[in-house]
Amino acid sequence: MRQRVGIVGFRGYSGAELVRILARHAGVEPVLLEHRHDSEERPAPRGRPGPSRLPCSAETVRAEGLRAVFLATPAEVSMELAPSMIEAGAVAIDLSGAFRLQTIQNHKRWYKEDHTQPGWLAEAVYGLPEFYRRRVPGAKLIANPGCYPTAANLAIRPLTESGIADRKAGIVCDAKSGVSGAGRKPTLKTSFCEVAGNFSCYSILDHRHVPEVLLHSGLDEAEFSFTAHLIPAGRGILETIYFRTDKVASAEELLAVYEKAYAGEPFVRLYDPGRVPDLHSVAHTNFCDIGVRFHPASGRGVVVSVIDNLVKGAAGQAIQNMNLALGFPETEALL
Repeated sequence: MRQRVGIVGFRGYSGAELVRILARHAGVEPVLLEHRHDSEERPAPRGRPGPSRLPCSAETVRAEGLRAVFLATPAEVSMELAPSMIEAGAVAIDLSGAFRLQTIQNHKRWYKEDHTQPGWLAEAVYGLPEFYRRRVPGAKLIANPGCYPTAANLAIRPLTESGIADRKAGIVCDAKSGVSGAGRKPTLKTSFCEVAGNFSCYSILDHRHVPEVLLHSGLDEAEFSFTAHLIPAGRGILETIYFRTDKVASAEELLAVYEKAYAGEPFVRLYDPGRVPDLHSVAHTNFCDIGVRFHPASGRGVVVSVIDNLVKGAAGQAIQNMNLALGFPETEALL
């Protein structure tokens, strides 16, 4: 018997990716939950109706016995829906930033809005399995990490936990993302003529994903510099992390830190010293690929971390969390 799970926001890029991946999941039957009826439908081939569609409500979740509900929705919608989904008996897996930060003060500062469900901030489990795998089973609310913080934290935390990085010298994260990271809703900045042949930075010094990196890497704000850039590509994130150290003498020693941190991890892949991944390395996969370079004479280290923002940065990681929460093999439908 396949377990039924709901998807709210299935018309967006991350929601559509959820539908695509879950279609090959051996133990799950996806159900599309209609929250908005004013969105334009994509054309579909005849004779292929796809997953069933039902109204998005607690009554539907309860009556259909949905084990989990994915919220691929804006933060304010996730705040509205998550408590009722949980009360109806489902695990809520939220892909927005609604429940990622731990205090209302932090949320207000970075998201520039009040939190309407402050009681759930402390209850939510941050769903980065490589760090918090044991917390996911049994969680009622899983806050799926942001795309930029996923790539950043997987690259930076081994540096801080091992004590290798000279934190006084600071860590710089130069991050680039494809346009789908901005969501499907059209804006001037993400229109074709603005993006094609262009390269721009945004949210300098106040990007809302910064506190996620600080919370889960162990860095203080004064030790971390982050700048996001929009590139003329549909999907993918590449982050170049710069740091200084006198604790290792070679790229091989630096790589050994990552080998120890991610031994046995199914979705973190490491490259030989001096080799680094690119966007094509991870497109349409749930992998985070990491490569390192090191200059012994100056103590300068560079880490390149790459993910597909719609998969490991959103839908794929959400399904990885669902697998853990519902007792499926963690890699089901993702390899």
